[in-house]
Order: sequence, then C-alpha cells, then structure tokens
Amino acid sequence: MENKNNVTEFILHGLTQDKTVAKVCFSLFLVFYATIILGNLLIIITIKTSEQLNSPMYFFLSYLSFIDISYSTVTAPKLIYDLLVEKTTISFVGCIAQLFAGHFFGCTEIFLLTVMAYDRCIAICKPLHYTNIVNKHVCGWLVAASWVGGFVHSVVQTLLAIQLPFCGPNEIDHYFCDVHPLLKLACTDTYIIGVTMAANSGVISLSCFVVLVVSYAVILVSLRTHYSEGHLKALYTCTSHITVVVLFFGPCIFIYMRPSTTFSADKMVSVFYTIITPMLNPLIYSLRNEEVKNAMKKLWSRKV
Repeated sequence: MENKNNVTEFILHGLTQDKTVAKVCFSLFLVFYATIILGNLLIIITIKTSEQLNSPMYFFLSYLSFIDISYSTVTAPKLIYDLLVEKTTISFVGCIAQLFAGHFFGCTEIFLLTVMAYDRCIAICKPLHYTNIVNKHVCGWLVAASWVGGFVHSVVQTLLAIQLPFCGPNEIDHYFCDVHPLLKLACTDTYIIGVTMAANSGVISLSCFVVLVVSYAVILVSLRTHYSEGHLKALYTCTSHITVVVLFFGPCIFIYMRPSTTFSADKMVSVFYTIITPMLNPLIYSLRNEEVKNAMKKLWSRKV
C-alpha cells in the first residue's frame, strides 16, 4: 500500500490514436454534447414553465434531464478536449473524482428510471388512487432516495478504488477513469475488490432492471383485464420510457455485470450510455409526447 502514491497521473488512450479520425470525432462529439445540453435544458425549461406539465411523470422527467446533463458533463468535455491534444493525461485526484461523479450520476439515473416505471405502473393499474399514492410529498422522497442511493453506491466504489496500489503502469486504455481500467493497473491481486465492485454495480443494475420488467409485466396484465382509452394513453407514454431503459440499462449491464476484465468494445459501449443515451432522451420524450410538444410550441410562441 506504500506504493499507491507512486502514480500521480494517468495517461488516457482515448477513443482513437488516429489524428484524422480524432478530428472527425471532435466535431461529432462536440455536436453531441451541445445537443445534450440544449435538448435537456429545453425539457427542463418547458416543464418548469408549463402549467399543463405538472404531473409526477414530468416532475421525474425534469430531474432525468438534469442528471443527463450532469452525467455527460463528467466525461464528454474531457473526451472532446483530448481529441485535439497530444498529451492526454488526468491527475490521480481528477481520475478518482471522475470515477466518483460518473458512478454517482449514473446510479442515480438508474434509480430514477426505476421510480419512473413505478409511477407509470401506479398510473395505469390504480388510476383512481394515483394522485393520492404518487403525490408531491412522495415524489420528493422518491427523487431524494434516488440521489442518496447513487451517492452511497459511488462512495463505496470510490473507497474501494482509493485502496488500490498503483506503482508503475499508468496508461488507461479508455477515454475516462472507470472501475475495470483501474483494476487492470493495480499492483496487487484485485480479485476480491473486483468482485465487490462488480457486485455493487451489477446487482444494482440487474435488480433495478428486474423491477422494471416486473412493473411492465403488471401493466400488461392490468391492460388485459381493464382496457380503456385512458389506459391506452398511459401505455403510450410508457413506450418512451421503455426505449430509454433499454438504451441505458443494456450497455450498463454489459459493462458492470462481469468480473474485472476489459474488452475492446468497452469504449464504444461506454460512449452509448454516457453520451448517446443522454442525447437521445430529450428527442424520445418530446417527439413521442404530444403534451410536451404542445408545451414547447406555447413556450416558443411566447418567446417570439
């Protein structure tokens, strides 16, 4: 453990070493990141200023957009900057901070997506009691619980990472600091810590995914026995959420539900849940939701 301070910085290999490809990626990811910021800010502003979008679903959606902005900001600016510079390094402290922030916002998003599935389940299965069950007080507690859950998960991951001794190799074959690349560089047997980290991340991802599957199974059963136009409309709002869940949970389970090993595809898969999904979320929720589109039109007409 005395050797853990021998490494003061890490060298990030980034997405590519090809200069031409790097310039193309720079332009591409700059557009992606701008879309993430503008799209999610538009969702937040629309929900906060619209009197029609005052249901719990939109309350949760505004927080999801805020988390998407925060989550992508953990990795995207550094990735974009590194695509143009020769020396792509990150300090040890910066690496640990990036690890903490990435897992904090990522896990919080997982919990929030699970909460949103619970909200849809109650809206469809118990429509008459929906406003009493999912009231403002309950919504606040559910969002707070998501933040606390993400914080606790991130603290555990960070404390485990800090204990790792780094005494020589400092090149990370990734574009940001994450669990598996750091375990690969540690100068000790990382089996126990690796299993603990995988269990911490993987169990959360898998258990929340199971809850989501069960929630939508209950919704489908409910629709078979109690079909109405209102139920159909509520189900239609679920399709956007299911799309987001698949896009986010699939890559997360692939990355974290396995032992401490790295694959060549990890970087591309990580791009999907750290950048692509946060960019697509505003499009998915706005293009497939008439209420959001109408609220955006009213907001635009007021500005004009």
